[in-house]
Amino acid sequence: QVHLVESGGGSVQTGGSLRLSCTTSGDTWSSDWVAWFRQVSGKEREEVAGIDKDGDTTYADSVKDRFTISTENAKNTLYLQMNRLQPEDTAMYYCAAGGFCAGGHCYANTFAYWGQGTQVTVSS
Repeated sequence: QVHLVESGGGSVQTGGSLRLSCTTSGDTWSSDWVAWFRQVSGKEREEVAGIDKDGDTTYADSVKDRFTISTENAKNTLYLQMNRLQPEDTAMYYCAAGGFCAGGHCYANTFAYWGQGTQVTVSS
Protein backbone atom coordinates (compact mmCIF):
# COMPACT_ATOMS: atom_id res chain seq x y z
CA GLN A 1 0.00 0.00 0.00
CA VAL A 2 1.32 3.41 -0.97
CA HIS A 3 0.62 6.34 1.33
CA LEU A 4 0.97 9.91 0.14
CA VAL A 5 1.12 12.79 2.61
CA GLU A 6 0.89 16.42 1.50
CA SER A 7 2.10 19.42 3.44
CA GLY A 8 2.84 23.09 2.87
CA GLY A 9 -0.61 24.50 2.36
CA GLY A 10 -1.73 27.69 4.07
CA SER A 11 -3.10 31.16 3.61
CA VAL A 12 -1.36 33.85 1.60
CA GLN A 13 -2.20 37.14 -0.04
CA THR A 14 -2.46 37.67 -3.77
CA GLY A 15 0.98 37.56 -5.34
CA GLY A 16 2.45 35.40 -2.60
CA SER A 17 4.15 32.01 -2.86
CA LEU A 18 3.82 28.59 -1.30
CA ARG A 19 5.61 25.29 -1.80
CA LEU A 20 3.64 22.11 -1.41
CA SER A 21 5.36 18.83 -0.61
CA CYS A 22 4.14 15.27 -0.97
CA THR A 23 6.03 12.36 0.52
CA THR A 24 5.46 8.66 0.07
CA SER A 25 6.56 5.54 1.81
CA GLY A 26 6.88 3.66 -1.47
CA ASP A 27 9.07 3.95 -4.55
CA THR A 28 6.40 5.85 -6.40
CA TRP A 29 8.28 8.54 -8.25
CA SER A 30 10.26 6.15 -10.46
CA SER A 31 7.28 4.86 -12.42
CA ASP A 32 4.40 6.33 -14.39
CA TRP A 33 3.39 9.90 -13.76
CA VAL A 34 2.96 11.74 -10.49
CA ALA A 35 0.83 14.84 -10.38
CA TRP A 36 -0.94 17.58 -8.47
CA PHE A 37 -4.66 18.14 -8.73
CA ARG A 38 -6.90 20.64 -6.99
CA GLN A 39 -10.56 20.84 -6.10
CA VAL A 40 -12.90 23.54 -4.94
CA SER A 41 -15.87 22.35 -2.90
CA GLY A 42 -18.78 21.65 -5.21
CA LYS A 43 -16.63 21.57 -8.34
CA GLU A 44 -14.82 18.84 -10.22
CA ARG A 45 -11.23 18.00 -9.43
CA GLU A 46 -8.88 19.59 -11.96
CA GLU A 47 -5.34 18.89 -12.99
CA VAL A 48 -2.59 21.29 -12.02
CA ALA A 49 0.68 19.70 -13.12
CA GLY A 50 2.29 16.34 -13.77
CA ILE A 51 5.81 14.94 -14.08
CA ASP A 52 7.02 11.57 -15.32
CA LYS A 53 10.03 9.47 -14.39
CA ASP A 54 12.12 11.12 -17.12
CA GLY A 55 11.35 14.60 -15.83
CA ASP A 56 8.91 15.57 -18.56
CA THR A 57 6.29 17.93 -17.22
CA THR A 58 2.84 19.14 -18.11
CA TYR A 59 0.88 22.07 -16.69
CA ALA A 60 -2.64 23.38 -16.81
CA ASP A 61 -2.81 26.61 -18.82
CA SER A 62 -4.01 28.50 -15.75
CA VAL A 63 -0.79 27.82 -13.83
CA LYS A 64 1.87 27.81 -16.58
CA ASP A 65 4.75 30.18 -15.83
CA ARG A 66 3.62 30.47 -12.19
CA PHE A 67 3.84 26.90 -10.83
CA THR A 68 6.70 24.42 -11.03
CA ILE A 69 6.45 20.69 -10.35
CA SER A 70 9.53 18.71 -9.37
CA THR A 71 10.59 15.54 -7.61
CA GLU A 72 13.41 14.60 -5.29
CA ASN A 73 13.63 10.87 -5.75
CA ALA A 74 16.15 10.33 -2.97
CA LYS A 75 13.57 11.68 -0.53
CA ASN A 76 10.54 10.18 -2.29
CA THR A 77 9.13 13.68 -2.40
CA LEU A 78 7.07 15.58 -4.94
CA TYR A 79 6.96 19.37 -4.86
CA LEU A 80 4.78 22.11 -6.28
CA GLN A 81 6.30 25.57 -6.14
CA MET A 82 3.49 28.10 -6.54
CA ASN A 83 4.35 31.71 -7.27
CA ARG A 84 2.22 34.79 -8.01
CA LEU A 85 -0.76 33.12 -6.38
CA GLN A 86 -4.22 34.42 -7.24
CA PRO A 87 -7.56 34.06 -5.41
CA GLU A 88 -8.69 31.61 -8.09
CA ASP A 89 -5.90 29.28 -6.98
CA THR A 90 -7.75 28.74 -3.71
CA ALA A 91 -8.54 25.03 -3.44
CA MET A 92 -7.67 21.77 -1.76
CA TYR A 93 -4.55 20.44 -3.42
CA TYR A 94 -3.93 16.71 -3.81
CA CYS A 95 -0.90 14.78 -4.93
CA ALA A 96 -1.43 11.61 -6.88
CA ALA A 97 0.76 8.80 -8.21
CA GLY A 98 0.71 5.87 -10.56
CA GLY A 99 -1.34 7.51 -13.29
CA PHE A 100 -1.12 8.83 -16.81
CA CYS A 101 -0.70 12.17 -18.52
CA ALA A 102 -0.62 12.87 -22.24
CA GLY A 103 -1.20 15.73 -24.62
CA GLY A 104 -0.88 18.27 -21.85
CA HIS A 105 -3.50 16.63 -19.64
CA CYS A 106 -3.36 14.39 -16.58
CA TYR A 107 -6.26 11.99 -16.21
CA ALA A 108 -7.41 11.78 -12.61
CA ASN A 109 -9.21 8.47 -13.05
CA THR A 110 -5.93 6.77 -14.01
CA PHE A 111 -4.14 7.66 -10.78
CA ALA A 112 -4.14 4.84 -8.26
CA TYR A 113 -2.81 6.63 -5.19
CA TRP A 114 -3.94 9.89 -3.61
CA GLY A 115 -2.99 11.98 -0.63
CA GLN A 116 -5.45 13.46 1.83
CA GLY A 117 -5.05 16.99 0.50
CA THR A 118 -3.72 20.29 1.78
CA GLN A 119 -5.69 23.54 1.70
CA VAL A 120 -4.40 26.60 -0.12
CA THR A 121 -6.24 29.88 0.44
CA VAL A 122 -5.32 33.06 -1.41
CA SER A 123 -6.91 36.30 -0.25
CA SER A 124 -7.20 39.47 -2.29
